[in-house]
Amino acid sequence: MKIDSHHHFWNYDPVEYAWIGNHMAKLRRNFGPEDLLKETQQTGIDGVVSVQASQTLRETEFLNEYASNNEFIKGVVGWVPFMESDVEAHIERFAAEPKIVGMRHVVQDEPDDEFILGDAFNKGISILKDHSLIYDILIYERQLGPSITFVDRHPQQIFVLDHIAKPRIGESVLEPWTSQMFELAKRENVYCKISGVATEAEWDNWTEEQLAPYLDTALEAFGPSRLMFGSDWPVALLAVDYANWVGIVEKFASKLTESEQARLWGETAIEAYKLSV
Repeated sequence: MKIDSHHHFWNYDPVEYAWIGNHMAKLRRNFGPEDLLKETQQTGIDGVVSVQASQTLRETEFLNEYASNNEFIKGVVGWVPFMESDVEAHIERFAAEPKIVGMRHVVQDEPDDEFILGDAFNKGISILKDHSLIYDILIYERQLGPSITFVDRHPQQIFVLDHIAKPRIGESVLEPWTSQMFELAKRENVYCKISGVATEAEWDNWTEEQLAPYLDTALEAFGPSRLMFGSDWPVALLAVDYANWVGIVEKFASKLTESEQARLWGETAIEAYKLSV
């Protein structure tokens, strides 16, 4: 089974999704299950995991509703207010929903690069493991160091690193990202998504050769047993369409054994998120 472990839906609102600027015009519309289903059916993807793109409880609720009404949506990574006193009540409520498999906070947009080490935030994160929920780590490369310390604070929590930690592909910079990826990968409770890669290069001027060392590093660091395919659709449309990204990953994965490819394309995501497929 092939699983797209990372994509988004939204009912576009310029205030709620303020991060979608004028330079992202093609994203300034609604994207729903019917749009994604066309892409997955054409590329042989059997199921998907929906990930939050707005830090509201309302979005977590509508993503869960989409999942409840669409069999191909296998899981939801939502959002809760981790730093609020009532966070446990929200986590308990969502954990009771069969398709909610994890939570995420948009750490990449926090002005303090050490936000992820904050006491209140970590207190909220510590509740997730008691409800068997994953935490998705969304960061830029510059936040990798603090994120390693963060992971070490939660040895019983399962983590998934989004978008190979968003390295500076557009600048062709490999360090310190490479060294930090190998260091993070020493923590066996961390998985990694091959997603959101082309958008870290110049959207209209990138090559597969430019992406290759970053994909290879992620593979070498985490191995196929902890690496999973993701599209980051529709954000990825800024740089690459769905079918082309699937094709790039197919070419990348062709050097792996059949069993290793099965891990990358679906088994890793099914294991990490405990998906019912």
